[in-house]
Amino acid sequence: MNNATRVFTPAVQQAQVERGSSKAYERRIAEGFPDRITAELAKFIAEQDTAFIATATANGAPYVQHRGGPKGFIKVVDDKTLGFADYRGNRQYITLANRMVENDPALIERLFDQGYKARPERVILFTVEAWDVNCSAHIVTRFTEEEIEEAFVAVRDKIAELETENARLRAALAKQPASPPE
Repeated sequence: MNNATRVFTPAVQQAQVERGSSKAYERRIAEGFPDRITAELAKFIAEQDTAFIATATANGAPYVQHRGGPKGFIKVVDDKTLGFADYRGNRQYITLANRMVENDPALIERLFDQGYKARPERVILFTVEAWDVNCSAHIVTRFTEEEIEEAFVAVRDKIAELETENARLRAALAKQPASPPE
């Protein structure tokens, strides 16, 4: 048996039948989903500076929490494991139901981003059992402050150039003799 039922549970497959998309996913169900971190996935993960983690309590209550850091804060530990250093935050500790590793300085050091202004307290690891690429049609493009600042450099330079040209043209216009009244 493959891992397709981890993603397409019986309830999901029933919803696909009811809504007419089951034929489109027959092949995916037969093949299963990737369960190893590929080079392409590792490259994508290395570019991320934010993530949302969903966990559930023992009795099923869901919780979604943001995690962020410098680009690449989530790291590939091996071909089935992702991890990141978990930093001191609001100290609610709700997401610690994940695979958490404390008291392993070597692993914390391996996943900690040197130079980042935070104090790692533990490591959170995820075992990849199945993954898929999400449809990006409704994912809004997000820019970091650094990316916005970089874009504004060109805008500020263009404004300065236009202001200089405007001042030059005004000065040239001011030097022209006044036109006689008609």
